[in-house]
Amino acid sequence: MEAQSLCIIETETIRGALERLNRTAKKILFTVDGLHRLTAALTDGDVRRYLLSGGSLEDAVSAAGNHRPITARSREEALRLLAERGCVAVPVLDGAGGVLDIVLADTHSPETYPALGLPVVIMAGGKGTRLEPYTKILPKPLIPVGDLPIMEHIMRQFRRYGCTEFHSIVNYKKQLIKAYFSENEEQYDTFWYDEDKPLGTGGGLSLLKGHVRRTFFLTNCDVLILADYEKLLRFHRETGSAVTMVCAEKHVTIPYGVVETGENGVITAMREKPAFQFLTNTGMYLVEPEVLDDIGENEVIGFPDIIERGRQKGRRVSAYTVREEDWLDMGQLDELEKMRERLYGRS
Repeated sequence: MEAQSLCIIETETIRGALERLNRTAKKILFTVDGLHRLTAALTDGDVRRYLLSGGSLEDAVSAAGNHRPITARSREEALRLLAERGCVAVPVLDGAGGVLDIVLADTHSPETYPALGLPVVIMAGGKGTRLEPYTKILPKPLIPVGDLPIMEHIMRQFRRYGCTEFHSIVNYKKQLIKAYFSENEEQYDTFWYDEDKPLGTGGGLSLLKGHVRRTFFLTNCDVLILADYEKLLRFHRETGSAVTMVCAEKHVTIPYGVVETGENGVITAMREKPAFQFLTNTGMYLVEPEVLDDIGENEVIGFPDIIERGRQKGRRVSAYTVREEDWLDMGQLDELEKMRERLYGRS
């Protein structure tokens, strides 16, 4: 297994690491702790710099390594990072930081994506109050994550699947959004729909009537889903759904002991740091065009309410589940750095 051959325990000596580096053609090792969790990356250059600074060959290898290496949570992400960042190798980690695999630049070709060719509708009209004060200056779709604004990350992900027709509903600071994409070298094929007043997460879809006549992706402008879109579309069609909601598995542990009481304060149950698992709406959907008929002109309504309206009419609504780590949510300030690390690595 490539991951095992390129990993070294962090307590090994630098002398031992040099011997390993001389034996491998990759010229890189990854240091791990006793539980096989990644702690650093080590190259010939790292060792030379450490020794020149006064370090010893008998020191622990952990002293010389780069403790913020670029990592990935999936093979797909690792391949993308190899192509974008010019890395030699990218380790794939599990949720606890353990090394699952190491993807190498010279032995893996970039992954190909099936051409789905569906239109994409992006809800980009909100004020982004959870991201203030940033959104006092920039509209939420243009908040940068690394080198690109979140909306462009979303569009690039869809373009991998041959989805090049974008319909964007805008309101707040809409001229800034339009100006950015009008001068963008990528030249995205985008149709703009102006909300004269805020219509909620669903009301603006009424503007699409007569413009979108086939199955379409619908996404909020602050989420990026890194799952397999072809499998999502296949599920949507096989279930005959009018709407398929992409849901993420969410795991939450209450960091306190939870107490349940009955009459007169009598304790009836106690649970120490209980854990809960549930599905949450990510804000991305596959939608059939007839759903647009359920929306009144200039009606202020959320898309979940439109879904419920369709369910009452007998339309099928399904949930497609993705892993929690495949859902990148930029809607809150503390998630911005997490999203950047997933897209660009930790360097």
